[in-house]
Amino acid sequence: MPRDDSRVTARFTAESVTEGHPDKLADQISDAILDAILVKDPLARVACETTVTTGLVLVAGEITTDCYVDIPRVIRQTVSDVGYTRARYGLDAETCGVLVSIDEQSPDIAQGVDVGGAGDSGVVFGFACDETPELMPAPISYAHRLARRLAEVRRTKILPYLRPDGKVQVTIGYGPDGPASVEDVVVSAQHHEEVSTEQLRSDVLEHVIDPVLGDSLARDGCRYHINPTGRFVIGGPVADTGLTGRKIMVDTYGGYARHGGGCFSGKDPTKVDRAGSYGARYVAKNVVAAGLARRCEVQIAYAIGVAKPLAVQVDTMGTGRVADTELQRVIVRLFDLSPLGVIKELNLRRPLFRRTACYGHFGRDDIDAPWEDTGRAEELVAELGL
Repeated sequence: MPRDDSRVTARFTAESVTEGHPDKLADQISDAILDAILVKDPLARVACETTVTTGLVLVAGEITTDCYVDIPRVIRQTVSDVGYTRARYGLDAETCGVLVSIDEQSPDIAQGVDVGGAGDSGVVFGFACDETPELMPAPISYAHRLARRLAEVRRTKILPYLRPDGKVQVTIGYGPDGPASVEDVVVSAQHHEEVSTEQLRSDVLEHVIDPVLGDSLARDGCRYHINPTGRFVIGGPVADTGLTGRKIMVDTYGGYARHGGGCFSGKDPTKVDRAGSYGARYVAKNVVAAGLARRCEVQIAYAIGVAKPLAVQVDTMGTGRVADTELQRVIVRLFDLSPLGVIKELNLRRPLFRRTACYGHFGRDDIDAPWEDTGRAEELVAELGL
């Protein structure tokens, strides 16, 4: 059926990747190390970066802790869990080279953090909108669902010829009232060399796309691009070096909202890139859940060593029930958005983070993500006298 463009006034595209994508593998290793340390030392300072390439994992960074963690073992277990268990995949958990270069956090930084200040200067953003039940933009939400399903059919051997690497892209058409249609879907799935392109395309449509999008927005005329080059045998770290923090739009809102630029993975909660972003999402989601706006973006600015935010800015993009300045005043009064305030409110000094490293940090109900709680929505409404 031809595509009906009459109701579409704009389009937006977002991407997601599977856990076998090299950048996401790097994120998971960094967060697995963080979690392993937090199990033993909740007050540890961790800034851990990972690079993965053919047959090699390199971890470097600054970690200050009194506990001992077998980092090489954590690395190998994570690589195995993701599915890189054979040398022909370019990375074998048992035999790959592992290099670790760790120093302690600089005392110049620590002296500000020890007294409750921010672990770095930075600007963070949080966002929420009413396009989906999880209060996330529709493009990134559908992209994550498809990427998770692509990994699921590999893990459960519904499609046993799939390999760990994969990428998904979804274009949503918008009308006057919001998301109107799924316009384009791109799925790139790594596979065994003996599988034909025709079979893979048919299987992905039947077992990945249809189960996820079958009951979603109208898809008349939707275009599917499944392994567009026709072949995706060589993938993962052997095809592309992976690096922590190189998929920050996948981690957040798919580019739909602004981003401060700092990644989350491998960083303990004293780092404002992580705690500040979680706090900003927490506030924005409660605003939208309370019905105070259809869209809400919260910006927070921090200075290293300073406890309180330098500035908090709220933008409801013309959808708010009250003026943005009034909403901002109430948010600042009700929410402690200092790093320690967010850590306490969301109970972040615990091993939460490895599972956030794939399929986004926000809009999740399948993991322990306290920043997704909307329990303070009624408090906001009451404070505004609505």
